[in-house]
Amino acid sequence: MSETDPETEPKSEAPIETQATPPELPEAAPETLVIEEPTEHQKDEAAFDRLQKGRERVKAELGKAIIGQEEVIDQILLTLLCGGHCLLTGAPGLAKTLLVKSVAKIFQLDFNRIQFTPDLMPADITGTEILTDTPDGRELTFVKGPVFANIILADEINRTPPKTQAALLEAMQEHQVTAAGVRHVLEEPFFVLATQNPVEMEGTYPLPEAQLDRFLFNVLIDYLPEDDEVAVVQQTTARLGKPIEPVFTAEDALAFQKLVSQVPVSEEIVRYAVRLTAASRPGDKNAPDFVEGWINWGAGTRAAQALVLGGKALALWHGRAHVTADDIRKLAAPVFRHRILLNYRAEAEGVTIEDVIQKLIESVPEIKA
Repeated sequence: MSETDPETEPKSEAPIETQATPPELPEAAPETLVIEEPTEHQKDEAAFDRLQKGRERVKAELGKAIIGQEEVIDQILLTLLCGGHCLLTGAPGLAKTLLVKSVAKIFQLDFNRIQFTPDLMPADITGTEILTDTPDGRELTFVKGPVFANIILADEINRTPPKTQAALLEAMQEHQVTAAGVRHVLEEPFFVLATQNPVEMEGTYPLPEAQLDRFLFNVLIDYLPEDDEVAVVQQTTARLGKPIEPVFTAEDALAFQKLVSQVPVSEEIVRYAVRLTAASRPGDKNAPDFVEGWINWGAGTRAAQALVLGGKALALWHGRAHVTADDIRKLAAPVFRHRILLNYRAEAEGVTIEDVIQKLIESVPEIKA
């Protein structure tokens, strides 16, 4: 019996198992990511948070260029929050132009400065049509003037004749310019901040009451205290200061304006603002006695609107959700300063507009709920 060599012994091949190919499954549709748009309430809350977080940063950035003038800065910022226009009154050399340019940098807004002179024409502000060569021949093309910007500094607006001053009326009120019958809409937000020199009156053209009423506030810029003036001189005669960093955007400015209109205000506060305004009018049954003797023309309804709207902006700026009577009193001076016209008797007695406004505040009682 012979042994078979295991290495040479033929091996039986094992059956090869074949795996069944699974049926192809249909490819699953890719999941679509649904991004929910924030609601209007959420947008308002986000804008409110940005305003509160950026308030101190705004003051810090403006402090790089402007020393002191805290009340002036607040009133200019309130004007922007309200979407209104501001008249800056002060002597030369008080950094009015620098302040406006700094605010434009804070909000990243386009800035243009218009120097008003006696020979300035309306077309120099709004723009004009010129002939241009096109493939189809010569055509009239509108060239935009300097008014087409977000912030306009109308420097020394009382130095130009009334015809040119009136060129700003449509832009300020309607936010548009009409040239050759064509309407050109200005980009939002749009603010006009005009300066005028109250010291030098020779060769000037005082703004008419109708145009003055278009300005939300008349902000008075006075000389600085001694310590602040020393700091200004030291800073401006030393090395260049730090550049101003932007804090908000143009979209933020529009969102803040929307928030201001939504701040609640009670009927008692609105009635208080209306009575305070009406008390400045000679002939009104509730006007104090001094009004008849000192005031030639009182404030109109726009003044009451400015008090309430400015009160809303002031409350929002300080993080409050309601307007108080103290807010109305704080804004009485910038609102009434250019809307009340004193007569010759007041001037003869040495009574100033600031004195009259203070007496109005003291004479009209606050309305209790």
